[in-house]
Amino acid sequence: MDFIRFLVKRIAVSFLTLLLIMAITFFLMNSIPGSPFLTEKSTPEQIAQANAKYGLDKPLVVQFVNYVKNYLHGDMGVSLKMQEGTAVTKILFEQGKFTLSIQLGLLALLVAVAIGVPLGVISAYYRGRWIDNLLRVVTTIGVAMPSFVLATLMLFEFAVQLGWLPVQSNSLPNAASYVMPVICLALNPLCRISKLTRTSMLDSISQDYIRTARAKGLKTKVILFKHALRNSLIPVITYLGPLTAGIITGALVVEQIFHIPGLGNYFVSSITNRDYPVIMGTTVLLAVLIIFMNLVVDIAYKIVDPRINITKKGS
Repeated sequence: MDFIRFLVKRIAVSFLTLLLIMAITFFLMNSIPGSPFLTEKSTPEQIAQANAKYGLDKPLVVQFVNYVKNYLHGDMGVSLKMQEGTAVTKILFEQGKFTLSIQLGLLALLVAVAIGVPLGVISAYYRGRWIDNLLRVVTTIGVAMPSFVLATLMLFEFAVQLGWLPVQSNSLPNAASYVMPVICLALNPLCRISKLTRTSMLDSISQDYIRTARAKGLKTKVILFKHALRNSLIPVITYLGPLTAGIITGALVVEQIFHIPGLGNYFVSSITNRDYPVIMGTTVLLAVLIIFMNLVVDIAYKIVDPRINITKKGS
């Protein structure tokens, strides 16, 4: 019963948060001077006609209320400029932009977790030794290096100089097209996950229950992976919530550098073209992903460590 009450409360808060994000994005977007229909050849009469056609001549409050009503019915509006008249839902989903970003993002996330967690465990186990020092230096460099710098270096070395990988990934038709974008997206979270795991492992190893396990004669591997690692994953799970949504829809620079026609690339184009419905649709989609992943993280807390009182945490 407590768990159901927690879910209801969190869902209600999530809806309010989403509404607030929609309002902030909508009014900030419309506060910028100019019009999506403003070109060198457009006349004031043509702009006025276009505004009336898409309901942009109404007060902003009325426009926002209408947008929320339509959104609740699954209507995100139509593109005003980039694909004029095409439904935003069709652009985001049916044209494969969101699917492409999901494939790329989830693969990068899988690589980051699969490599980052073991590296953190190894670094904690060999604390103070050369391998720990080496991993700490490497992960620090990985956290500090921007993705666009790594992408540029990899393109020059592996695509232009050596010719091992394709210069443009385009629609990611084969496995080789995934290599550079996935590495560029995964490196930073991989290094952060490694650092988080190492810190949490060191804290767990010093706890009384680990000393008790050692006193009982349990093997080191059992102590590390069955007892210490389980509790060490809680900070990692916390980080994975917003990271998942961020990787999927936030790979703006990487998608542009590798010419990947995903959601991030299209989002940048929608901003430069002032395509309001596409901007709103992409932003709200990102917000929904982040809110949903945060809810999943809260539930995962209880699964990883049953001692956590999830009801108190949500209050």
